[in-house]
Amino acid sequence: MARVQDKVCVVTGAARGLGLAAAEALLAEGAKVMLTDVDRAAGEAEARRLGARAAFMPQDVTREDGWNEVFDAVTARWGAPDVLVNNAGIADIADVERVPLKTWQRTLDINLSGVFLGTQAAIARMKGRGGSIVNIASIEGLVGEALIPAYNASKGGVRIFSRSAAIHCARSGYGIRINNVCPGFAETQMVSGALATMSPEAAQSFAAATLGRIPLGRFARPAEIAAAVLFLASDESSYVTGSDLVVDGGMTA
Repeated sequence: MARVQDKVCVVTGAARGLGLAAAEALLAEGAKVMLTDVDRAAGEAEARRLGARAAFMPQDVTREDGWNEVFDAVTARWGAPDVLVNNAGIADIADVERVPLKTWQRTLDINLSGVFLGTQAAIARMKGRGGSIVNIASIEGLVGEALIPAYNASKGGVRIFSRSAAIHCARSGYGIRINNVCPGFAETQMVSGALATMSPEAAQSFAAATLGRIPLGRFARPAEIAAAVLFLASDESSYVTGSDLVVDGGMTA
């Protein structure tokens, strides 16, 4: 199939994990994909592996001017962007009594303000010709988790921000759809990295308790989350905007 044939896509945080899986899924269905990440070495290596329809640019999603640099480079290389996947994000484990203000602010800067800046820049490039913006939120924007209040706040913000932006674009006749993918726990370095900040006993207990809350009994594979991104990026979702696509093995059910 060629579900996104020749669509020009940008995926942030694409050097690993869910971002890389999303880039792979889009490429497999005919897209041209610019991967961006703060990890230049990993991003460049993955772009080389993925082939001629993939490229890489280093990007800090919190830099407003950096967004124009990315979209200018994409447009010069392949043409105007059709799809933006706002995936870049971080998570630190610390409850509300222990989370430092610096950690709180950095989490919101990357996870929420980065999505805002990317969405704003993409709308400017897409309006009048249409496009799809897929923002990676989380089930942690739907339910609370005592150990990650900053992450909860950022992902809850992504969800409601996306709805606001989607309504604006729809009512303005821009032809731009904006949706959220809300993954549950997935087999990614981000999850394993967060668990690594805990003691081995606490990490094992947390992982076991989390698996006990998932009806399907396992963490998601990155490709399963990427399939949801692919659907929202494609024209198959032409009547879907302002929505949350939850992919969590039944955890929030």
